[in-house]
Amino acid sequence: MHQGKTRTGLVCLDYTESLSNPHDRQQQSDAGGPDCILGNNKTRTSADRSQAMRNQEKDRLSRRASSISRLESPQKQEDSLALNEVSSWTHSFDLLLASPAGRSVFAQFLRTEHSDENMLFWLACEELKSEQCAPHVNESTKKIYLDYISILSPKEVSIDATVRETINRSLATPNAHMFDEAQGQVYALMHRDSYPRFLNSSLYKSLVERLSTLACDT
Repeated sequence: MHQGKTRTGLVCLDYTESLSNPHDRQQQSDAGGPDCILGNNKTRTSADRSQAMRNQEKDRLSRRASSISRLESPQKQEDSLALNEVSSWTHSFDLLLASPAGRSVFAQFLRTEHSDENMLFWLACEELKSEQCAPHVNESTKKIYLDYISILSPKEVSIDATVRETINRSLATPNAHMFDEAQGQVYALMHRDSYPRFLNSSLYKSLVERLSTLACDT
């Protein structure tokens, strides 16, 4: 459920359609891109370059799988939680987001409100900012746009028209920080609306109760 979305009529539909076209994506891939691993070192062999690229891709996919698993396995996260950590989430929203278990439980709560796209978008932006490879940045920005910014997406996040237009203007020259303003607005929305409801939810209270019982039994 999206809360108070503001949409603008100036939407990059052509861009959205082109991103959805596998032929266009293949052409872009075939065209090549900056060598983010090896820079301008032309003395390295083709095998070295290919291995370095494979290692970079493996590391990137591992980071993405790790962030997804933290959201998809809330029960496993809860099993290793301590009461003092869970209690600290009431003190600061940032402490909640800094905790892998906190993000997992919070995302579980957001799913009950049909707004987990906010957490997924926030995490995708955090991952994007850690990217150093230009082709990977381009790929990630396209995916984030299609998944969370395009008005055609079922997971579209709520951002204002000005920020949306800024993102649309950045599509021609994507960069790792092009979603920073949108991420800030989604963060503020979660902090202002979802976070207080989470702390008052039966999900959070029952978690605290279970951990309190375990602490008393030990």
